[in-house]
This record gives sequence, C-alpha cells and structure tokens, in this order.
Amino acid sequence: MKRAEGAEYAAELLRNKHAALEAQGLERLPQRSDFSAEEIVLIKAHLGPFPRALEAAGLKPPRDDGFADRKLQKRIAAKRKRTAAKIEKQKTNKQNSE
Repeated sequence: MKRAEGAEYAAELLRNKHAALEAQGLERLPQRSDFSAEEIVLIKAHLGPFPRALEAAGLKPPRDDGFADRKLQKRIAAKRKRTAAKIEKQKTNKQNSE
C-alpha cells in the first residue's frame, strides 16, 4: 500500500466511524477505543498522533499553530525580565560596596 493510499484509507476509517457514531445518535468524535489495535496502528502510522489524525480526516478543526510562537515570546520576555533583575542587583551591590 502506497503512503498516500494508506493515509486516505486511514482517514476513511475515521470518517466512516464518525458517520456510524452519528447514525447511532452519538454526538462525539471517534475515540481510540472505537478501533481495533491493528486499525490504531494503521491510523497512527499514516496520520500521526490521534488528534492530528482527526484533523487530517477533517473531523476536528486544526490546532492553533500560533501556540509555539506565543510560548517562545513568553520565554523571551521572562529571560529579559530575569536579565534586567540580575543587572539591577549587580548595580545595587556595587553601590553598597562603595
């Protein structure tokens, strides 16, 4: 099975399970427990982690990719704050020693 065919088959498994759940009157996304171990291996091999697989199948909206950038900006701001505090402490110590 080619990679693209496997990915499409895995996505189809997810979409079919979602349709079956809706037919039963359940308003939820498919869960790992809804599939056999072999199907889970196939889905994860072709589509990645289960949440990303649901996104690839079009059942779940894509995650916010801005999260990594916001986290980086937060870390930079914290580092700058620590550096400023360290410099201020050094200035204070230098003034006290004189």
